[in-house]
Amino acid sequence: MRLGWRFVDIDDEIVRVCGKTIADIFALDGEERFRKLESEVLGKVCREKGVVVSTGGGAIVNDSNRELMLNSGVVVCLEATPSTIYGRLLRDAEESGEQEVRPLLTVPDPQGRIEQLKASRQAFYAMADWTVHTDNLTIAEAAEEVIRGWRYVGGAESAAGDAACVVTTATESYPVFIGWGLLDQLGKRIQEAGLRGRAFIVSDDGVFPHYGESVKSILKKGRFTADSKVVPRGERSKSFDTAVGIYDWLVAGRAERGDCIVALGGGMVGDLAGFVASTFLRGMPLVQVPTSLIGMVDSAIGGKVGVDHPEGKNLIGSFYQPRLVLADVETLKSLPRRELVSGWAEVIKHAMIRDPRLLGLLEENARELQNLDERITPGVVARSAAIKAEIVSVDEREQGIRTILNYGHTIAHGLETATGYGRFLHGEAVAVGMMGAAEISRRLGMLSGDVVERQRALLEGFGLPAGCSGIDIDGVMRAMELDKKVREAKVRWVLLADIGQAVISDDVPRDVVVSVIEELLLS
Repeated sequence: MRLGWRFVDIDDEIVRVCGKTIADIFALDGEERFRKLESEVLGKVCREKGVVVSTGGGAIVNDSNRELMLNSGVVVCLEATPSTIYGRLLRDAEESGEQEVRPLLTVPDPQGRIEQLKASRQAFYAMADWTVHTDNLTIAEAAEEVIRGWRYVGGAESAAGDAACVVTTATESYPVFIGWGLLDQLGKRIQEAGLRGRAFIVSDDGVFPHYGESVKSILKKGRFTADSKVVPRGERSKSFDTAVGIYDWLVAGRAERGDCIVALGGGMVGDLAGFVASTFLRGMPLVQVPTSLIGMVDSAIGGKVGVDHPEGKNLIGSFYQPRLVLADVETLKSLPRRELVSGWAEVIKHAMIRDPRLLGLLEENARELQNLDERITPGVVARSAAIKAEIVSVDEREQGIRTILNYGHTIAHGLETATGYGRFLHGEAVAVGMMGAAEISRRLGMLSGDVVERQRALLEGFGLPAGCSGIDIDGVMRAMELDKKVREAKVRWVLLADIGQAVISDDVPRDVVVSVIEELLLS
């Protein structure tokens, strides 16, 4: 109905052709005959255009069916837990008054049988182009997600065809576009992501004067009505009070769940706007348009959104994935020098924990990268972003490998909190934290001194600090022990065994930590 296309249910079509119910076909002719009829009907409807086809759960198991489906259109898997599926079957039977049981479920334990069938077919379901988890969705909401998947995967030209990378988690799949001069594509990319209606731009007073009106114009050309809210620049705006001000603006503008929030700015704006998007109307579509290096390679990717609390950074927040990320590397030219330098800390972090080759590129091209050489910088930024995308795709909610992205962040967040978020830019604090984590690794006998010094030389070569002074160590320790990475009162440290080999440990002796931090704070 939403697309104006013809709907075909494969089972209904088989019944129409054979003049028998599905149960009778199984009982009189056997499952093999049913599967043959299923393939014949599927072959016919897949030759048509403008058709939405509903198959049974077993159709995709057949090699020929699967190849035909994947080559003929966008395949969407409607997922649900076995208990949800069984409950729906019981409800449908009760509402229709029919006593007929699905042939494969005529067993003493139907829900157990559903669990077995799902387990045996799950590898084939995973081959679908798009998956919609329907347990808590209405029919209308599920239909909207199906249409969004169709638009994203292939309904308009594939939206992710020229993306630098794609993040695929249990809750979302979205492209990350990175390149030079991409901002003009924003309206087109949002449309390809299946979004329509109004765009509510959240930015800060450092970024909006450079790009705000241009972005509004670009969105209007893409047939979006655009409005904007500008907050003061700086980490202190990443507060619940600022979020409430944005809520008030959205209420006054009568924002609806189908509209989108566009985060235009650095990491602070992305975190703040993302937090608002995740909570207003229980969730609005989010588009990340990072204009800082930290935003492009780190904070805009992976769905961590939130605001700060006086007792700790990012203590109030959630995991909420955007619909897409679009990073125009050319916008980095408008950054103050200090903010650009700060961003390289996250790129260096990705190289240290995951990619020796990226580390070599940073060392060999440090001058060109600091000058934003158009020939080299987009590729390095894209590689760093791809590392983040790869990790969060495996571990969306930081239950395992995603923790390694916190390399340097335990000490960094302690420094930021102890200084009231006013002294350090985030990347500066991370650089100091990385040196602390590397030195702890060395003192525990895990890491060679050569690697520690190689990291120090690279950080300093990009203009980043390797230490600091004039900070109360007790305040840093208190903030670290309240950090999100604490589990069962133990701080989880991300350490290094070598370049590209991160290790997570929660048994680092406190005296070692205190000694290293004292050394860092005397630098």
